[in-house]
Amino acid sequence: MSESTGGTGEGTRAVRAGLPEPVKNEPTLPGPVFAAHFHLPGDVEGPYTYGRDENPTWTLLERAVGELEAPGRDDVQTLVFASGMAAISAVLFSQLRAGDTVVMPDDGYQALPLVHEQLRAYGIQVRTAPTGADAQLAVLEGARLLWLETPSNPGLDVCDIRRLVDAAHARGALVAVDNTLATPLGQRPLELGADFSVASGTKQLTGHGDVLLGYVSAHDAEAMTAVRRWRKLVGAIPGPMETWLAHRSIATLQLRVERQSANALAVAEALRDGPEELGVRYPGLPDDPSYEIASRQMRRFGCVVSFSLPTRARAERFLQALRLVDDATSFGGVRSTAERRGRWGGDAVPEGFIRFSAGAEDTEDLVTDVLRALRESVE
Repeated sequence: MSESTGGTGEGTRAVRAGLPEPVKNEPTLPGPVFAAHFHLPGDVEGPYTYGRDENPTWTLLERAVGELEAPGRDDVQTLVFASGMAAISAVLFSQLRAGDTVVMPDDGYQALPLVHEQLRAYGIQVRTAPTGADAQLAVLEGARLLWLETPSNPGLDVCDIRRLVDAAHARGALVAVDNTLATPLGQRPLELGADFSVASGTKQLTGHGDVLLGYVSAHDAEAMTAVRRWRKLVGAIPGPMETWLAHRSIATLQLRVERQSANALAVAEALRDGPEELGVRYPGLPDDPSYEIASRQMRRFGCVVSFSLPTRARAERFLQALRLVDDATSFGGVRSTAERRGRWGGDAVPEGFIRFSAGAEDTEDLVTDVLRALRESVE
């Protein structure tokens, strides 16, 4: 049984989330359990039987994530997966059947077009619309599932989760929200009425760039039974070491999110106020198109800033000139990263588009490095 963290602050909750009741001479957070099978004499009963089905290390992390996604709620189930895409796939392919319709963003994570192809191959109709301006409302009629990604990656548009949930439920559709960019400390989709909160724990949740992980949280036991069955069938399970590292890392989530959000805002303001017009996007900027909605449904605005340099060559010179920022994909790590997203070919962005992920460096150092690299990258 997990220690209760209800009614406490977010930092306290993150530090204690998912911990078992203390036992004398036992570690506060038990080490990873490496087991393919467990002692199982007689009838099959009890929580742990086979390593593809359950693992005690998963259980503790799942409790921890559930406490963050829905504090004080006992009816939330969470399942962890080998990656964010494994979690996304589990929801989509466990809830949809041939003949169903799903509505998805056309400006979301770059792997989603591959998902669309597979859904269509299974006889599922896929409709898409942009995240901004709640455009998915226009194509919602008759859908079985609405998939939201807010803020969107990499464009950082935001949609009104509560409004879209109400509209979808009125039409008999389920709603899943990809909460990767916000984390549970920035946004809680289940509290806004969503049926599923899905995320890649690879990013800011774990925050050190050394773990691949995903999760699904939901209130509905029947829906989660289907998700659990999918995980069992495809074997999309996380390793015990990755799971333990993730749980260990969550203890610092609030500290990391506070610093990274402050750094992201500082970088966004510096870029916005500079001499060049860079089309800076960050939901925490009061003049950002997403700010009004984001400020209603988000407690923190995330660590990602986007902007565009005039050309591919300029963007590459900028990235090469950075000293404190790694040229790397993904986001959410304690070390700042940036990349030219157009190099992957999957995002509808200009050639000079930069996705910048603010780390936990000193704010002044980070802003100074970014502005210096901008100056040096000018021919």
